[in-house]
Amino acid sequence: MTISGDVTISGNDNGSAVPEAHQRAQFLHSLTEFTQQHRAGHWSGTFAQFMQQVLPRAPHLVARTSHQYLWDMIRATCMQTDDGRLRCRLFEDELFGIDDALERVIDYFKAAAAGSEVGRRLLLLLGPPSGGKSTMVILLKRALEEYSYTDQGAMYGIAGCPVRESPLHLVPHTMRASCRNTYGIDITGELCPHCRARLEDQYAGDFMQMPVERFFISESGRCGIGTYAPHDPTTADLADLVGSVDLSKVAQYGDEGDPRAWSWSGAVYAASRGVLEMIEILKVKREFLYLLLTLTQERNVKVSRFPLIYLDETILAHTNLAEFRRFLQESENEALLDRMVIIQVPYTLSYKEEARIYNKLISSAAPAFRDVHLDPHALHAAAVFAILSRIHEGDDKDVELVKKIRIHADEEVDGVNRADVRRIKEKDKAPDEGLAGVSPRFVINALSNAIIQSNRQSLSTMDVLLALKDGIDSDARIDPKKKRRWVDYLVLTRKDFYNRWVKEDVHKALFVSFEQEAQDLLNKYLDEVEAMLDNRLIKDPITSEERRPDERFLRAVEEKIHISESGKQSFRQEVVRKAMGAYKRGIKFGLDSHLQLNDAVQQYLFEQRRDVLRLVSSSKRPDDDIRTKISAVEKRLVDEYGYDSHSAREALNYVTTLLAQE
Repeated sequence: MTISGDVTISGNDNGSAVPEAHQRAQFLHSLTEFTQQHRAGHWSGTFAQFMQQVLPRAPHLVARTSHQYLWDMIRATCMQTDDGRLRCRLFEDELFGIDDALERVIDYFKAAAAGSEVGRRLLLLLGPPSGGKSTMVILLKRALEEYSYTDQGAMYGIAGCPVRESPLHLVPHTMRASCRNTYGIDITGELCPHCRARLEDQYAGDFMQMPVERFFISESGRCGIGTYAPHDPTTADLADLVGSVDLSKVAQYGDEGDPRAWSWSGAVYAASRGVLEMIEILKVKREFLYLLLTLTQERNVKVSRFPLIYLDETILAHTNLAEFRRFLQESENEALLDRMVIIQVPYTLSYKEEARIYNKLISSAAPAFRDVHLDPHALHAAAVFAILSRIHEGDDKDVELVKKIRIHADEEVDGVNRADVRRIKEKDKAPDEGLAGVSPRFVINALSNAIIQSNRQSLSTMDVLLALKDGIDSDARIDPKKKRRWVDYLVLTRKDFYNRWVKEDVHKALFVSFEQEAQDLLNKYLDEVEAMLDNRLIKDPITSEERRPDERFLRAVEEKIHISESGKQSFRQEVVRKAMGAYKRGIKFGLDSHLQLNDAVQQYLFEQRRDVLRLVSSSKRPDDDIRTKISAVEKRLVDEYGYDSHSAREALNYVTTLLAQE
């Protein structure tokens, strides 16, 4: 299947056995390489052995905080671009069009790792549904798991510790200054109650005999990654975060206050030394928030019967705009907000990046979905509609919206200078653009319905736009006023984007089929221009009569590329100079010798050959020559522009209809 002309996924066909076998062999080889690159060295020993064998090799890596560890992991996946910005491979294959938000997240970890106050703030990702917040956190968690298997990402903890705390916590406070002078590292934190009890009961206070081991981050193993998703706020229990007394162990240890009788199953303990993900954080009770914010600010948790428990972890939270706005309305939440770093993660405003999101979602879908062919503009048109719903309308709304869409996609727009581009992209007039509108899920749902309802294995752009209209009409959540506006956006998408794209495709495919005519047209333009500049007459090749150069023909060609009346003379002189230069070098002045003139000739020929296109849908049978040329146009649309035979014929019929209306 071809998706927007970018990704091709093909099914089995004749002769595919060898390529598939080669692909399987390559995949097996990559699996082997992965295991070799991520082969981790397990290590265990006493604290004395740890101080002799492990710490001297890389003291700063051993003593890293969770923020520093995350920042080192991110840096390992980043490369610096020519303009000095960091491009993170961690996100580039999954998140599209939200580079600004990603940069702010990276800046947060950089600042937190440097020891600034940012590290004492909870990071809250705020944005609309399906905007990439959860995906961003998932990618960070998966990368942490992989990084912990590398040499640079090796992590060590006290064996048997419920929070896998750093072995350096065993160093007495009176000796930490000496440790700093010896190894150049600062030690912060206290032994957890569980390890303190073990140290006294099992090792008689001899901390040099405490067992130490290397551990690996694993979300499924509740090691270094914890996740909390709120349920009913009325029944939510703080024990989900901090644990509770394990009654089955009270009889064994004889005291509810014994740390060994405590259930260390809370999410904050699972996340120790790594990341705690809080899903829809603002739905939790306020006592949950105070606990989390105290944890980020002080790195301590207080539970009944125990002194403060030191925990070093990074809290990544995310929520949607509706919950955040409700949270803002309560004045008592001001202190909580002051201890959060809030980063907005809006929808992308580039239709090209939005189409990449659809590409990704389709590529990971079921085979029945992937095997349906989409014409090369189907996803881009759906993306334009989605972006239109996310940006603000100006006074001259249609023109303004079309300009904004093209500017956000980094396209050149006539009459728009760099200052205007900068103003629009920086959203000076509309700071909340991208925080509402059509979500990628809405578009994918409409596509799914179109595929299910279609009897064909091919969908055109018009099929997709109609499916989106059906999705709007049938969605009871959308108010009537918004429905009307969104349907208008579909019309605008077809009129100002799809019509232009499909005409350009047919235009180019048709041009190649009539290439000799185009070259003849170019030669005619050169002859007329030379005669015009030399102020001489031209002999008509058919009547042999002499005539003045055809100014109407020259202007008809030049106007196709917006050459003004005042600029025609300099343009013509430039063309003749290039033609003379080619002649002196013994090179033929052809269609590719002057890009602007080539474009003008293509458009002029396209206008002249409208009659050929009209024959596509005409009841009158075209002659063999015309039929051959039309077949060549269809074949070129399939071979070079991402259409299949059905969508190529649909495109030709559609353009024919457009031409008939003009």
